Amino acid sequence: MNIRLQKAAIGAAASVGLLVAMETSSSAGQLTLGYVVASLKIPFNAATKKGFEEAAAEADVKTIVLDPEGNAGKQAAAINDLISQGVNGIGFLPMDSRLAETFADKSAARNIPSVSVAVQVGDSKTREMRDVFPSLSALVTTDDVAIGERAGELATTLLPKTHSAKIAVVEGAHGYSAVTQRTEGFRAALDKAGIQYQIVALQETDWTPEQGMAVCNNMLSTTPDLDLIFSQADPMAIGCAKALHMSGSSAKLVSTGGGSLEGNNAIANGDLDGSVCTRPELLGRLTFKVLYEAATNPKSQKAQFVTYDSAVITKETLRNCPPEW
Repeated sequence: MNIRLQKAAIGAAASVGLLVAMETSSSAGQLTLGYVVASLKIPFNAATKKGFEEAAAEADVKTIVLDPEGNAGKQAAAINDLISQGVNGIGFLPMDSRLAETFADKSAARNIPSVSVAVQVGDSKTREMRDVFPSLSALVTTDDVAIGERAGELATTLLPKTHSAKIAVVEGAHGYSAVTQRTEGFRAALDKAGIQYQIVALQETDWTPEQGMAVCNNMLSTTPDLDLIFSQADPMAIGCAKALHMSGSSAKLVSTGGGSLEGNNAIANGDLDGSVCTRPELLGRLTFKVLYEAATNPKSQKAQFVTYDSAVITKETLRNCPPEW
């Protein structure tokens, strides 16, 4: 059964990573929950950590937060370390959806509940997003197909009706299920609206503004008459906006995976035409909530899909999306 939550009923947290464990408290018999992020250098990821730790601190639960620094091998080692320590639950933000299957299965084999944060576990080409990997207690995530659709709906208001629009897509990093899901939703919205368009370029990045700028420079050089660029997250859109400014292009710029401070400022300044609100701190809080329930109640529900509603952000609606990252 799916769970749809719009507000967290939890609050605050405790400590931190770089593969060094820090504890919020040392009282006997206290629960210990682990969280392995992908990379704390990514502001979105750091915000999920903040929400997780804040919720744990309010509940007086110890946390071990580990940062594999964007290395899939280190992430696997960190998961194994937490399993060996016998923590009461493990959250992880995977860098590779297929590899993450092993994380969930190993945890389940040791009766340790696990939650995937922000990224689907399993092959997104064969498994529907809401078909949660069975070894997980939950997938706690932004609905990436839905936020792609919201961005596509915004794009339909900006694209020309006089010709087949030329669109370029700035993707996230290889291995993330969100890369295919956000574009899937984006295209579905355009198709539903009957928009005539061509995707003339798709290119992966590492989710950073620097690569966003480099990729958009390449796209504009190859196709200077682009009508619109769709960025799969705010950070790449920030870099892309600089490329558009330098080239003098009139292409529209739409993002999803938004709601960052820089992204909202770019919308306010007119550098970004719009984005879609995401709430990483809320994801961290919801992750704690599900793990706590699973650790304290063996009969708690398995394979839950936990998400929240996301809305389009424009200049007129910025107040509806206070930045969490």
